[in-house]
Amino acid sequence: MIYGVDTGFLVAAEVAEHAEHSAARTALARLFASGDFIAIAPQVLTEFIHVVTDPRRFSKPLGITQAQQVAERWWTAQEVMHVFPDVASVRQFLTWLQQHSLGRKRLLDTLWPPPWYKLALIQYSRRIQQTSRSLASWPA
Repeated sequence: MIYGVDTGFLVAAEVAEHAEHSAARTALARLFASGDFIAIAPQVLTEFIHVVTDPRRFSKPLGITQAQQVAERWWTAQEVMHVFPDVASVRQFLTWLQQHSLGRKRLLDTLWPPPWYKLALIQYSRRIQQTSRSLASWPA
């Protein structure tokens, strides 16, 4: 199975002081042990680097070079599939923003799902959440 990963999950998996660090690492180990894959869009890595280098969010933020190296490790991992927005997925993103009255803090979260929606990579996927609920349903 393929699981779409958001920025919050990657942050939890990589930042030891994050409240969900252990749960995220356990979820990853379980997924990879089952032969599952994760999908990452470029904008997730952009936001990841922004968040993990922010000293207002963490007492021990990553340096920019370290954050870039971690992002590169994720992008090149054999268990990772790349998901890219295209013209149709950006249209869907803009439609969802208007249709659901989404605010500025939901922009990147809204941009990455349309490639899944448009390309129909799988009939149903699960989106890993950064909260204590490890998996939540997400229609593809």
